[in-house]
Amino acid sequence: MSQRTPSPRPAPGSAARPLTAGGDLREIDAVAQRYERREAVAQALAASETLDRYSLLRPDVWQTVQERQRVMLQMLAARGWFDLASRRLVEVGCGAGGNLLEFLRMGFVPQHLTGLELLRPRYAQARQVLPQQLRLHLGDAQRAPIAEESIDLVFQATVFSSLLDDAYQQQLADTMWRWVKPGGAVLWYDFTVDNPRNPDVRGVPLARVRALFPGARVEARRVTLAPPIARGICRLHPSLYRLFNSLPLLRTHMLVWLGKPAN
Repeated sequence: MSQRTPSPRPAPGSAARPLTAGGDLREIDAVAQRYERREAVAQALAASETLDRYSLLRPDVWQTVQERQRVMLQMLAARGWFDLASRRLVEVGCGAGGNLLEFLRMGFVPQHLTGLELLRPRYAQARQVLPQQLRLHLGDAQRAPIAEESIDLVFQATVFSSLLDDAYQQQLADTMWRWVKPGGAVLWYDFTVDNPRNPDVRGVPLARVRALFPGARVEARRVTLAPPIARGICRLHPSLYRLFNSLPLLRTHMLVWLGKPAN
């Protein structure tokens, strides 16, 4: 969730590093345009509502975030990943840094975290709120200076649903997979169904996730009550979120652990 603050100048030693050479530039440009349109819509909605639609003060939002956090922590604990301070993590499409702040609260340390962001305003917001020891890179994730098999966990949240080019999706998935150490994983959070009101996104079903990462060992959990339903019922009472979310068919997102076999 982004904060609407002026873009600060990068601090000394943390200047933005554009990574736009390479990859499918047409799809990269298209992604940037889609997010700009989405931001314009969000700003228009914010102007008409008392509280930002994505604010953690909203009961539908904080319950969605807490549910995702619980399942992520369960996945980490189930694999004996109790040494999070020693684990290296990269987030593709880190936005304004909200997810990376969550990982810091879980026990990861700044010097082992890296965020990749395509859009300069979001990069600037992330740089403002995240520790300076945490590395951020601006531009196409495929050009990020990350060594093969050097990362324990590569995380993406609602990035692939904004990539409408199948070939580019596969290129990015292959890049992410190369970064992962044997015994590590890609951690995936995205929605599975199309949004008929938004032609700039498309759902990514589990079958497609498996096809993107054919060598992965897959554990998938269905999470997140459909946001329009969540917003509506939480206006009546926040406790209704848990009741409606108990019906799997009303959950629109998947949290997927894509493990790379150890050598």
